Amino acid sequence: MKSYKEINKEQNAFAREYRKSSPAILDGFMTMYKASMSEGALSNKVKELMALGIGIAARCDGCIASHAKASIHAGATREELVETIDVAIMMGGGPSVIYGTQALAAVDEFLAD
Repeated sequence: MKSYKEINKEQNAFAREYRKSSPAILDGFMTMYKASMSEGALSNKVKELMALGIGIAARCDGCIASHAKASIHAGATREELVETIDVAIMMGGGPSVIYGTQALAAVDEFLAD
């Protein structure tokens, strides 16, 4: 069974290692990430929920782990997360059902802390 806490921890370690080889690229990405996720017309919570939905539709375990955790940290409720998963499934079809159910497992794993 997948552990999204472990996926998140592992991906962060991979990113730190990658940064040693290509700091300009990862630093550039992180600058874009911070700018796109900052409070604006949309709250950080809404942006994290959007990113989670895209991660589900794109079938990205690392994205699901990162944005499920960040959505909760930004104040998203389980109900808001379930509705985000619902929209991702509607947009992504059958494969998103698989990743949507796994995203809910990630949400529950992070909420258990």
